[in-house]
Amino acid sequence: MMDREELHDWLRLQSTQGVGNTSARHLLTAFGLPASLFSQTESALRQVVTERQANALCRTPEGLALALDTTWEWLQADPERRRIVTLGDPAYPQALLQTEDPPLLLYAMGVARFWDSAVWNAAPCIAVVGSRNPTPQGATNAHQFAKALAQSGLTVVSGLALGVDGAAHEGALAGASSALATIAVVGTGLDRVYPKAHWGLARRIADQGVLLSEYPLGTPPTAANFPQRNRIISGLSLGTLVVEAALQSGSLITARLALEQGKDVFAIPGSIHSTQSRGCHALIKQGAKLVECAQDVLEELHLATASAFGESEQETKTESGSEGVLDEASELLHALGFDPSSLEDLQLRTGLGTAQLQAQLMALELQGRVARVPGALFQRIVSK
Repeated sequence: MMDREELHDWLRLQSTQGVGNTSARHLLTAFGLPASLFSQTESALRQVVTERQANALCRTPEGLALALDTTWEWLQADPERRRIVTLGDPAYPQALLQTEDPPLLLYAMGVARFWDSAVWNAAPCIAVVGSRNPTPQGATNAHQFAKALAQSGLTVVSGLALGVDGAAHEGALAGASSALATIAVVGTGLDRVYPKAHWGLARRIADQGVLLSEYPLGTPPTAANFPQRNRIISGLSLGTLVVEAALQSGSLITARLALEQGKDVFAIPGSIHSTQSRGCHALIKQGAKLVECAQDVLEELHLATASAFGESEQETKTESGSEGVLDEASELLHALGFDPSSLEDLQLRTGLGTAQLQAQLMALELQGRVARVPGALFQRIVSK
């Protein structure tokens, strides 16, 4: 763990106005650690960065003393589970170092044994991302895929957002093996939880995985931070699985970043009538691998064979490949199919009266086999 003086220098570099990650890396390459960098003359600094940046580096940033006190106190409050990982730290994720824009600092909170660089860098990661407003089936798919992937020894990386992210983290925690269960890359300082509804989830992630942020303590949930953090989600991972996404969504940003980083992109198909499936369908048209079960991902990443995870495969079948998972003898479920349907459509298909149909739908809802979705529609839910 770094001492207070070293922390001061890193925070000073991070908070110097006009000096971003790229310039900071050039400075570190030229002069070594921040302590050496800040001992340089302004003229020497100008050989590496602009005159304005060099001038800023020679002045103490406003608020640095307070930031140092706050960060030091945060670290000391739980030294076993809190850490700041710098570009010069052996524990810095090697996969992230290979990306175009690795963060200067990573604020981390999680299980102490994973600070060992050999353990940390040995954990193969898979990003699981998607809509903040998924369909019930999408949330189920995210949970089941993440659970099966975690059971297979992968670390599930996501963004702690509502919807697919939260379901993926929950699934990873449920399927956690001896490996690092899940990594949540957030768009705020680690002294905050956003959304607040995920406070309990964040706490459990810190107990079984790691919370990561490139943002200083106290950073609020600014809209621009979330697309920016997506490069870390994809950068940590061997590939990115998109569960559900509209055509204009942050999940597609993550997928694009993964492609730019030379990583695999996977997409789960859905109903042609669902706006939340259009992003995945667009990705598939562009060459993303269509996946129906977690084993498809494992095989593409050369991490498993078909016989190794038969149980997980059965557990994570999606709508198009789940024969036998639900009771096909149910006439109503058969009439419902796998697309959202209105009460009127179901009446035409089944011939049932309104009261009888509503009673059967209510019973299926209580069993978790059918869910109501926006637009007064009903959707069949596939689970294990």
